[in-house]
Amino acid sequence: MALTLRALAADRALGLRVLTGEAVLDRPIGWVHPTELTDPQAFLEGGELLLTTGLALDDETSPGYVRRLVDAGVAGLGFGVGLSHDEVPRALVATAAEAGLPVLEVPRKTPFIAITRAVSRAVAADEYATTVRIGRAQQELTRTAVGTGGPAGVLRKLAKLVDGWVLLFERATVIEAAPASARAYGASLREELERLRTGTRVVSPNEDEVVLQTLDTGARRVLAVGTEAPLDTAGRHIVNTAVSVLSLALEQDRAQAAARQALRSGLLELLSGGQAELALRVLETTGGEPPRAPWSVLVFLGPPAARRKLLEALEGEVFAARSGSAVAVFGAGTVVDTVAEAALRIGGLHGGVAGPVSADGFAAGLEQAELAARAAEAEGKILISAAEHTGRGLLSLIDPVVARAFAHGLLAPLRRHDETGRGDLAESLRCWLEHHGHWDVAAARLGVHRHTLRNRITKARELLGRDLDSPGVRAELWVALQAEGGTFT
Repeated sequence: MALTLRALAADRALGLRVLTGEAVLDRPIGWVHPTELTDPQAFLEGGELLLTTGLALDDETSPGYVRRLVDAGVAGLGFGVGLSHDEVPRALVATAAEAGLPVLEVPRKTPFIAITRAVSRAVAADEYATTVRIGRAQQELTRTAVGTGGPAGVLRKLAKLVDGWVLLFERATVIEAAPASARAYGASLREELERLRTGTRVVSPNEDEVVLQTLDTGARRVLAVGTEAPLDTAGRHIVNTAVSVLSLALEQDRAQAAARQALRSGLLELLSGGQAELALRVLETTGGEPPRAPWSVLVFLGPPAARRKLLEALEGEVFAARSGSAVAVFGAGTVVDTVAEAALRIGGLHGGVAGPVSADGFAAGLEQAELAARAAEAEGKILISAAEHTGRGLLSLIDPVVARAFAHGLLAPLRRHDETGRGDLAESLRCWLEHHGHWDVAAARLGVHRHTLRNRITKARELLGRDLDSPGVRAELWVALQAEGGTFT
């Protein structure tokens, strides 16, 4: 930390006495400059402690001299007494007090060189401390980036190093935040992000100062660093280091993600081509854990951005890969819930599910799931099962009168219950079957809580006296609901 006027005045060996500016003695001293010129502005940069014996100053010239020093932005004035003046001119003290310029009286016994040495030592120590701080920060950020922390760890480390908060944007969307509560600042920075094309921009949308810095990555990413006080030299260097480290880490992650996706797409082709044994062996060799068959196979269609988000959301959770203009997923039965929840959260996606299938039957399952996904896309639904989609084709072979009679007899207990106004069991059952028994998706479509839907399905099971986990029973109920609803007439 830079030496301040207050700290210099507190050095008893120097014997300095504060005459004015007590309230602003925390100003840092950039350097010391002794001069007897009455107008030294041309030789000053601002922030200096100016030293003078006042050879050319008196009560008449002192007021103008003080105002020129204030205009030059000096940190303070050290006035040596005992040579040309026994005391500091009163007019100088009065003007300095009025202008807010600190004046330190320097006794005859204290040479100006002693003050210069004290400031020089402090500046050197400050520069050394800054260098050490930067070096340590660079090491910590680098270790974090190449270790298990990754980009998110770099952001957390940076926030601690600058004692502030950090956001990472991809375009105008916050993708990482440290701490997590810092996401709240994202909205206030969107307008500034639109103005920033490349490089650095410093803004103050609230009480904090925020540094916006573009990253050197394929996607447009911006780092935002917010602090209560402006960043010092070390802080700026640390942010620059973080920008470089993040750019490399993000590009490395992108390259690795692309390689993983290419591998999965290749494994998907092997599975579709009937080489399941080879595909699973490669998956196991490359660090993946092959799911145990039989599998559920899902295919999701939608805009490229939505498909990309789905792949990102499923990363590390299940096996998901690009399949042409779709996303294909396979795994144990519970994979349906995981993928459907992610698709519902992202929006704009339509999927089909087939299975359970064996490893040898994967190709057929994938084709069935894709056909069901296209049906879901045409009908604007989130998920349709292959069994449901195939069943619709069979309905056309059933006589409508016979189908309605079958439906009336099978669904009568539900209709009698619904007529009492105690719950819409028939519609709840239809929606639940339509969404392949997925509770959250069906409940969201019905606009009820999933616990409410569970209670309704349990009641329907009791009234029908049927096992709703049986594929055959589900198929019969689906045919009945379709017939009663006039799907084919």
